[in-house]
Amino acid sequence: VVDLVDETVKVKDFNELKAIVRELAEAQKRTEQRVEELAIAQKKTEQKIEEFAQAEKRTEQRVEELAIAQKKTEEEVRKLTIGLNLTRSELGGLSRTMSYAFENEAFRVLPKILKERFNIEIKERFVREEIGGKEINIFARGRKNGADVIILGESKLRLGEKREIDEVFQEIEKKVEAVKREYKNIEIVKLLITHYATKTALKKAKQKDIIVIQSFEW
Repeated sequence: VVDLVDETVKVKDFNELKAIVRELAEAQKRTEQRVEELAIAQKKTEQKIEEFAQAEKRTEQRVEELAIAQKKTEEEVRKLTIGLNLTRSELGGLSRTMSYAFENEAFRVLPKILKERFNIEIKERFVREEIGGKEINIFARGRKNGADVIILGESKLRLGEKREIDEVFQEIEKKVEAVKREYKNIEIVKLLITHYATKTALKKAKQKDIIVIQSFEW
């Protein structure tokens, strides 16, 4: 009986051992599977890191290309700015030349027009003058109704937009103030010559007591 019991115990222990071995084998298998999964994940991570590295490299290359393009653009803008400034300077010079030519033509016809239409007789020829730090484009001494007057004028090739109108009239008033400080107790006749003035400009000039003479009236 004792031997039978011992045999039974041995069988039970063997079966338990086999079960433990199976569990260990399964655990080992799961461990190996997990290790393999980790290895695959590691490989994927390394691949992703490589992709990121390549993407970063491409980004850096693109940034460098953009920096070069930006530099070229800035250089082109600089050249365009220089060209634009030169064009503006040339246009400004052309505009001044046209204004001076227009004023020179007006100098020859204004005495007659002022005499016939406004009873203003010019005593001295029209000139350009600087008074009180202001450039007076049209300046002359004259007489009106037996009294001495000063004719002070501006030229504008075209007087159309409200902003232009306001700027020109404001400039005339500033020049009038400068002349008044220099020539006291003498009437100043305000004059504006132009190729064309809108009805709005003419109306505002009348309100400010400014004589407007357009070139077609010559």
